[in-house]
Amino acid sequence: MKRALIVIDVQESFRQRPNWAEVSDPDVVGKVNRLVDLTRDAGDLVVWVLHSEPGSGDVFDPALGHVRLMDGLKPLDDEPVLTKTAHNAFTTTNLQQTLTQRGVRELLISGIRTEQCCETTTRVGSDLGFDMTFVTDATATMPLPHWRTGKVLGVEEVIERTEYVLAGRFARISDVATLTGS
Repeated sequence: MKRALIVIDVQESFRQRPNWAEVSDPDVVGKVNRLVDLTRDAGDLVVWVLHSEPGSGDVFDPALGHVRLMDGLKPLDDEPVLTKTAHNAFTTTNLQQTLTQRGVRELLISGIRTEQCCETTTRVGSDLGFDMTFVTDATATMPLPHWRTGKVLGVEEVIERTEYVLAGRFARISDVATLTGS
């Protein structure tokens, strides 16, 4: 096993937010599942990551019941399901140890949000020495307002910006069709 698919925050919490109606890809689950099938068929590892903010009282508070994978995603018994409290999947989990123990050197990144937890995990993974592939169309995001001016980047602009900053520096950029051959 040399490769792992990391599925980041494809969880019900996001569907509970008002901005879910503006998500870049409401069928992100279908694309993630195509990568899951590819990874499992190759005998590689799938790691599932959920974001949790205990005690926050919002959709990421596990007490509200939304910190769970979206319908249609189903980990196998031997696939790790990690819960993080940081923007990247490494800092508050044992992800690095799990991957190292299994000899994994290459990571495929998918999940929600493209520019936030997915991009941050990609950057940290690269810094840790993993060979990173960012599968852009297996990520999803929402429009992003500027904190000061209120100007909003649309989802296509957010995605394009993420590809610009990752490509050739932190990761290869790919898509589901290229990886699955379909």
